[in-house]
Amino acid sequence: MTDETFAKSSARHRHHWRRDLVELAALFTAVATADAVADTVVHGPDGPVLLITSAGALLATAAFHTWWSRRRGHAPPPAAADSAPRAGARPAPAEGGTALWRMRTTVRDEPGSLAALCLALAGRRVDILALQTHPLADGTVDELLLRAPAALPPAELSLAAADGGGRETWLERADAHDLVDAPTRILGLATRTALDAAELPLALRQLLGRCTIHSIPARSPRTGAPAASVPEDGVWEETVLRLRDPSGGSITIERPYLPFTPTEFARARALVELDARLGPRVPPRKDVLTLPEGNAITVRRAGADDVDAARQMHERCSPATLNRRYHGPVGDADRYLRHLLSPRFGRTLAAYTASGRLVALGHLLWDGNETEVALLVEDEWQRRGVGGELLRRLIAMAGEAGCKSVYAVTTASNTGMVAAMRALDLPLDYQIEEGTLVVTARLAPVVSRTAPEAASRRADG
Repeated sequence: MTDETFAKSSARHRHHWRRDLVELAALFTAVATADAVADTVVHGPDGPVLLITSAGALLATAAFHTWWSRRRGHAPPPAAADSAPRAGARPAPAEGGTALWRMRTTVRDEPGSLAALCLALAGRRVDILALQTHPLADGTVDELLLRAPAALPPAELSLAAADGGGRETWLERADAHDLVDAPTRILGLATRTALDAAELPLALRQLLGRCTIHSIPARSPRTGAPAASVPEDGVWEETVLRLRDPSGGSITIERPYLPFTPTEFARARALVELDARLGPRVPPRKDVLTLPEGNAITVRRAGADDVDAARQMHERCSPATLNRRYHGPVGDADRYLRHLLSPRFGRTLAAYTASGRLVALGHLLWDGNETEVALLVEDEWQRRGVGGELLRRLIAMAGEAGCKSVYAVTTASNTGMVAAMRALDLPLDYQIEEGTLVVTARLAPVVSRTAPEAASRRADG
């Protein structure tokens, strides 16, 4: 035993006699008081009755206290909601499943604004999975990926944003693809653009969300008139972005339902600048196919280098074939070739024979939010399966690009094109107006890949 422990033990023993003396004094005092009370009650009027009544009241009080103690001892513990939450604890998931939402709202650019928004969302049991900030001159646009209870209506989410100080709130359902963080997604889009010049419009659409992208050539393919020029740094007009196209002309991006931010404008401009620095490029993919009759053809992506070969094929095509493809005067066909073979307006597949002769072209054209497919097969090579092979590959490209449908514009007399569309074994819609037949194919959902995986697959062929 140490000296300190011994000292403490001795001190406790020294104080025992004092505590005993106090207890003894209290006992004598209690006995004297009880004797005085009993003597007064017994010798007073109705003393025995009063004493018995007091004893009964004491017994009843003791019985009630025992019953109440046992009842409280078996009561359930306090609810979790009544107890103080642990610091940093996440709220328990709501019953009935959850839903993903993308929210964009503008808050004041001052300390505590984001915290107020987060608290308002937490009060509705909404979890914030990702956050991006877009600084503005008079505030900050916060873009959030939310996981909310499935039973929570969108109006309640908007109300939560308003309670947290948000204004001009925009809300849209999200899916699992939005769980990829912004830097990874942007790097993937840059990789796609670096491998294939035709990916730029699609990368811009994925970068900026639901928007309409129009590639405007430097000169009109019909009249040859020059298009309006765009400044080198581009133009930002709230819901419209105008960027100079490195291949000539311009790119117009429209999103009427949601204004663009300076951050989005800078990202889009950086992606276009990357395309300009890399220059024209088409993935060097070639596939050699054997047709049912035994002839071998090579199918590959076409570009500006194929313009001369395409013009020579036009000279070998009959006027009827050119008219079915271009739906206008045959003399205008050559004017569209450079436009059609530019990767900015879509993707083109070319079919070459073993001797190096171009015999067919297949176009997948971006038309705003829609996608058009078109075929031109030299007369001598029609009904040999060349057009059907090109069409199947174009449909696969459209699916990988995220298109939900493609349409073909032709005539009811063009039985070859109609038969090729029917051979796709996809749901088709037909619309006939003034002799023009529009066949729309609804595409089956494609199992998505991450952007780097998809880009690598396209590069390797």
